[in-house]
Amino acid sequence: MKIENCLLKSMKFVPLKGILAFVLVEFFFHTPLFSQLPTAQQIASQMKVGWNIVNTLEVPNSSLDAETLWGNPKVNSTLITAVNHAGFNTIRIPCAWDSHANQTTLKIDPNWLQRVNEVVDYCCANNMYVILNCHWDDGWLENNVTEAMKDKVNKKQKAYWTQIADCFKDYDEHLLFAGANEPNVENASQMAVLMSYHQTFIDAVRSTGGNNSSRVLIIQGPSTDIQKTNTYMTAMPVDSISDRLMVEIHYYTPWNFCGMTNDESWGKMFYFWGKDNHSTTNTSRNPTWGEESTVESYFQMMKTKFVDMGIPIILGEYGATKRSLLTGSDLTLHTASREYFFQYITNAARRYGMIPYCWENDIFNRNNGAVIDHGILNALIRGATSVTERQESLPAQFSLKQNYPNPFNPTTLISFSIPSQLVVSLKVYDVFGREVETLWNELTSAGFHEIHWNAAGLSSGVYFYRLSAMPSAQRDHVLTNGLIVQSGSFSETRKLVLLK
Repeated sequence: MKIENCLLKSMKFVPLKGILAFVLVEFFFHTPLFSQLPTAQQIASQMKVGWNIVNTLEVPNSSLDAETLWGNPKVNSTLITAVNHAGFNTIRIPCAWDSHANQTTLKIDPNWLQRVNEVVDYCCANNMYVILNCHWDDGWLENNVTEAMKDKVNKKQKAYWTQIADCFKDYDEHLLFAGANEPNVENASQMAVLMSYHQTFIDAVRSTGGNNSSRVLIIQGPSTDIQKTNTYMTAMPVDSISDRLMVEIHYYTPWNFCGMTNDESWGKMFYFWGKDNHSTTNTSRNPTWGEESTVESYFQMMKTKFVDMGIPIILGEYGATKRSLLTGSDLTLHTASREYFFQYITNAARRYGMIPYCWENDIFNRNNGAVIDHGILNALIRGATSVTERQESLPAQFSLKQNYPNPFNPTTLISFSIPSQLVVSLKVYDVFGREVETLWNELTSAGFHEIHWNAAGLSSGVYFYRLSAMPSAQRDHVLTNGLIVQSGSFSETRKLVLLK
């Protein structure tokens, strides 16, 4: 989404006479090259659900290979395209800058800027909205929201964001900047210091001109904590253009479920979450606070304080740690709890006018973009589609879409739609008509549905997938080969190719 005035870049000035010279000079130097970008509200209305590029570009290390030091490979275009095709239309890029800057001159390594530029371009090539931030990075800003450090941090904030913004000033509205990550604030005095950091960020970006004059910028609530933001964030920074600011908060509540890895004196780890996911056998790991009612209460605070005032909210991070050492029924219930958490938070964010960005490293294979955790992915996409949206766009007829991509290796997306509640069966067969796998077999509500199929265990070749749908009362009238014999039902088969 980069706009370049190629005429000016390639123009060679030669002697021109008379009125022709006047016209050309007036055109090139008095015609604005940049129009105003859309407002924060307009952009927020287009952003649906986002994913963080986790544990990669934010690694605090000066090496150009820093993004691999926490176990992930370098970000590639295949991954970003897969994320987009999975249903995400926006990406947040947590990024380190201080680690890649000369601490005397505060100049960012141009090779690092170029690398970040490449990743932003991967996202823009997929028509995705991109949030580029200044992340933790050893806490140079986050841990120094104090009067004693204010001048030093503001000097860095100005230097870094002037360079970053200048690098990207030709990009269109799909690129947004976020000035910090989780700035630690405990009181009103620290909040005043944080506001100075936000002001420096805004002024630095605007000073670079171009599309940065009207680019949407994101400022962080104190500690990106909802309660602190509600208490201490009593004003917004000053901006030279109206309606171009968003506010960011994060949600890891209750921490006992979302991030706690050891029992502490103040509380124990929760393995389960949600009204229907409490254990009857391991009751000490059931949550004692922080479930659905807390989500509703906290998100309502942000809606009242910001969204209702025309200031969009970015839910920049939310997630829940995977407790892989659990086994048996505990693991089953924990898995269901995590999926429910991701779906509920995503849906609640959308209902309260926020744009949600999940923090989950293990949804995709980071090398080739293949879906690893279908449960979490499906929960996120379900959550991002509100009940109202589903009702307003109910399909008028049956439809089974061609899988995408096709050919594929090893994952592909299969989509279908049904106009009313029906019993749906979706099965895969080989070329000999033998059933390979049942992907869907349940009473299904009207609407658009999709499933990501992983065929890693199968050999290359041609396969067929068949959708069968019927009213529940007719379920007994299905032949053993899956064909429907009653009226009011539907069946369609399509071919797909697994190419390894």
